[in-house]
Amino acid sequence: MILGITDLKKGTIFQLDNEPYRVVSYNQKVMGRGGSIVSVRVKSLISGKVLDKTFKGNEQINTADVIHQNVDFLYSSNNIYFFMNSDTFEQFEIDEQLIKDKVGFIKVGDTVQVQLFNDNPISIELPKNVNLKVDYTETAVRGDTSSSITKDATLETGLLVKVPAFIKTGDIISVDTTSGEYRERVK
Repeated sequence: MILGITDLKKGTIFQLDNEPYRVVSYNQKVMGRGGSIVSVRVKSLISGKVLDKTFKGNEQINTADVIHQNVDFLYSSNNIYFFMNSDTFEQFEIDEQLIKDKVGFIKVGDTVQVQLFNDNPISIELPKNVNLKVDYTETAVRGDTSSSITKDATLETGLLVKVPAFIKTGDIISVDTTSGEYRERVK
């Protein structure tokens, strides 16, 4: 499918130099006599690099055929993460370099969405929040529990998060997957 430059709204996925990109920000400037210039900031879905691009007039852009599938995380070995499509039972692997900023949020058995471009996995999409168990954190000093003091907590995936002083080892907490910050204790 072909896109016009005004179709490049925030979140649109398109193909540039045979690589899929997502529009992060969009700015259109209308010139005299109906012409326009569109400036976009785009992020590569493969490498993560961010570019500023400008498109003019009636340029046309190809959409990127990125497919999303629900998959279950099976295990990891030697920096390779193994997933399985729960509908087709097809298994595939993703190199840690492609998902290194997301591995601290997934544990064995979790269901995530994988992005496929030309039938090759390029990334995974996480839910907005995940619940993870606190493997280790220091115990709070008596009297410090009412203030806004935070401490480090190591979660079951190895992720390190700042948590309030009242959180104990063994608690389950909700973590925001975009910021990596503590949200709340799960009851």
